[in-house]
This record gives sequence, C-alpha cells and structure tokens, in this order.
Amino acid sequence: MAERPPGDMSDATPIASREGEGRDLAKGGDQGAAEAERLRLDTLREYRIMDTAPEPAFDRVTRMVADLFGVPVALISLVDDRRQWFKSAHGIEARETPREYSFCPHVIAENGPVVVADALSDPRSRDNPLVTGDPGFRFYAGVPLRAHNGAVLGSLCVIDRKARAAPSDVDIARLEDFAEIIMAEADLRRIGAERDEARRTLERALDFSGIATWQYDPLTDRLITQGAGAELWGSGFDAVLATGNGFFDLVHPDDRAQLRALLEETVANKTPYAAEYRIVNPERGVRWNAVRGDWVVHSDDAMLTGVSIDITEQKSRQENANLLMRELHHRMRNLFATVSAIISLTRHAARDVDDYVERISSRLDALNRAQNVLLGSNFMTGSMHALMREVEASFPRIRWSGPDLLLPENALVAMALLFNELATNAAKHGALTGENGRVAVSWTQDEEGAEGRMFRMIWAESGGDRLVVAPDRTSFGTLLMERSVKNNLGGTIERRWEPGGLVVEIALPARWREA
Repeated sequence: MAERPPGDMSDATPIASREGEGRDLAKGGDQGAAEAERLRLDTLREYRIMDTAPEPAFDRVTRMVADLFGVPVALISLVDDRRQWFKSAHGIEARETPREYSFCPHVIAENGPVVVADALSDPRSRDNPLVTGDPGFRFYAGVPLRAHNGAVLGSLCVIDRKARAAPSDVDIARLEDFAEIIMAEADLRRIGAERDEARRTLERALDFSGIATWQYDPLTDRLITQGAGAELWGSGFDAVLATGNGFFDLVHPDDRAQLRALLEETVANKTPYAAEYRIVNPERGVRWNAVRGDWVVHSDDAMLTGVSIDITEQKSRQENANLLMRELHHRMRNLFATVSAIISLTRHAARDVDDYVERISSRLDALNRAQNVLLGSNFMTGSMHALMREVEASFPRIRWSGPDLLLPENALVAMALLFNELATNAAKHGALTGENGRVAVSWTQDEEGAEGRMFRMIWAESGGDRLVVAPDRTSFGTLLMERSVKNNLGGTIERRWEPGGLVVEIALPARWREA
C-alpha cells in the first residue's frame, strides 16, 4: 500500500501513470477463488463508493487513526480488479495506486489483519518499487473493511516510512473498531442509495402505470402526491393539489358535493376511503378516477394515504357492455316478437301438423342464419356476403354476386326471411325441384351522394324441370316476403313467372354502407 509522503510530490505523476499497468487478479487462481473475487467486486459496486468525492466523515477517521498510532499516513483503501483507490488519504496526496504495488490485497487474501514491521525484509514487499524507491514505506498495518455479506472490500491501514514494532493485539482491535465505524458509515450510504433507487423505480413504475399515490393530512388540509399526477389531473396539478380544497377544483362539478361529503365522513369516522368520480383534465377532458385510501397513524397524527388510478377505459368498456346488453335485450324482444308472429301466422297457413312443423323449422332456420351472421361480427350489423354464404350452405345451387354491405340487425333478419321464402318456394315449386335448376342472385347499390340512391336486387331462377306458373292464391310465404320488403325495409317487390322460372326484382332505399 505504498503512497506519497507529504511535502515533495514531484514524482506523483509516475505513480498515477502506473495505473494502467495493474494486473486483472480476478481472472487468476482457481475457480473458487475467482468466484469469490467476482462476488467481492460485485459487493464493492453495490456500495457505489468508488471515485466519489472526499467526505468529512471518512477523513475524520483517518486523521484520528494517524494521531492515535503516531504515523504519518492513514488510508481507507478500496480495491477493485486493477487498482486500490483511497476514499480517504491522510498524509498523502495521491488518490490511487496500481493493485499489484499495494499491501491491501494481502489483507483481502488473508481475510484478516496484515502487519509488515519492516517492508525491506518482508518477502511480500521487499521488491516493491514503493518500498525500494520513493516514497520508501517501511511499516504497514492494515485490517479488513468487511461488507455486510462478509466480503472484504479493502482495508483501513496505517503506514510509516520507518520500521516499527508490530502493534499489540489491543492496537489491532482498536484499528478494527475504526474499520467497523467506516463500514457502518458506508452501509448507511449504501442503504440510502438503495432506498433512493427503490423510490425512483417505484415512481417510474407509477408513472408508467397511470397510478398516483397521495397522502392527506386532515388537520392542515395538506395533500402530497407522487406518481402519474400529470396524466391523472393535468399539467400544473402540483399547485392545485397542494391542499384538499384545491383538489376539489379539479373534480367534475356534478361529482363534487357527493365526493366532499364522502371525504368528510371518512375524516370524521376514520374509516377507509373509496370512490369513483370524474376529473376535468385540462389536456384530456373529462376522465374517470378511482380512489382508495386508509389511515396510517404516526405518533398522534393520522394521515389518510392511498392511490388514484385512471379508470376511464374501464368505464368506457363497462358502458359499451351495458349498451350491448341493452341492444341484445332489444334484439331478443324483437326476435321473440318475430318468432311469435311466424308461429301464429304459419298455424293458419299449414295444411297439417307435419306441414306446420316443416314450415316453422324452415323459418326458424332463416332466423338462425341471421343470428349467426350477427354473432360473427359486432351483434348490431352483419355482412351481406356472410348472409349469402349461410343461404348457399343450405341451398347449394344458389349463386350470388354483388358488393358486400353492412346491414343493421332488422334489415339482416328481413333479408334472411326473404331469401328463405324464395329458396324454399324454389325447392318445392320452382327451379330447384329439378337437378339442373339454378338460382342466380345479384344486387347493386348506387354510389354515395347519388340522388334517389337505391339498392336493387334480382332473384332469377332457371333450368327447372317443371312449368312455372303464378299461384292461384296468396300464400303466407308471399305475405311474409312482402312484409319483409315493404314494411321492414321500405322498398318494393315485383314477381314475374317467366317460362325459365321465377324472377323477383326488389328495390330499396340505399341506406347501407359497404363493408
């Protein structure tokens, strides 16, 4: 642990320049020793003390130790992989030396006190250039600076330029007491640094999570906040939220009275605090906040402490869910009304029980196709193409073409019933009775902005095996088609029984947008 004497420091630069000559001792030795050295170096980094500025608390110790032992030099030396660095150096001006020229690594290796009474005669130091040359150290006594986990980070040592008798056990014990004082001070700084880092990490986590912590003193009306305050309450929130009354300036006017009454009740009864309320955020508009708090008692003071979190998105999802439930309820009522009407009207048109069951089943299948399409999207609109794929799955010889359109629920149900009646009639009486029969469905819709914009569809049957003629009476199926087109969709329907098969032309006001 050779260093410069006070006074002439003309050769200080050569000592400092030898830092680069240090040898990486952590890479030497057997695997166990290398692992122990890695642990020691990791522990040294934990203390975050290397290369920090001089501090009076440490300098006071080296000065006292030098006076107590009557030596010109006392050092607090910390050893990394290439150098020894002095947190405090009494009696010399240099701040570090290469590790291979120092005595302190012997303290680390011995894991205990090291005494060199005469460095010129000791084999560990007699060839050391800091002993054979300037500054000519002769005496060294050092004790370990032991970390919280037992790792030796360096030494507290006393040095003289003349040989001395070995210190007594009592003297070594005193030196060890000072070393413990040094490490106690270092541990305070380490724990403080870890605490500060943990606090910064928590604050960053709170910022990223959109959560703010707060503490409210009801006696002084003082409010302290940390975390995502700007996100929750808007820029400049610090000044407004300095007091509880200031906080209420940010609360939505419709929620202030209820929230203030809840806080007053919480303060009066010392009960937990929980609420959901709206905030008028200057940058983000009206936002929903949730707050949870409880009392923390320090001595005779009780502080209401808790967290606030933005729940606007959750509220939005909840409102959407409520809207969806209302829509589903409305749809179910419509669906039951439609089913009830079909059951009632089909009963009058059926020839017998079997015919009644067949007709009811067919029409309920049509409603099921519409529901399948709605369930595959957003429950409120459905794709025309998706509906036609459902129809084609039940009636494979139907071919279709046209732009994909988004139909609202009532229109989709009406179109599903219309296609079912047309397809069922074609299978029983029209083109689909024969193997070569076909149905072509096509539709168009006028461009947006066109005057009198219309949707037009043609149902054309062909290739049937029997002559197609107009029926001699109006069936329930015909009435259902007309009701679907005229009443539900506000359009017109025309049927022509041509020799090749039935042709149906439908025209509706174009209200649907393309998918």
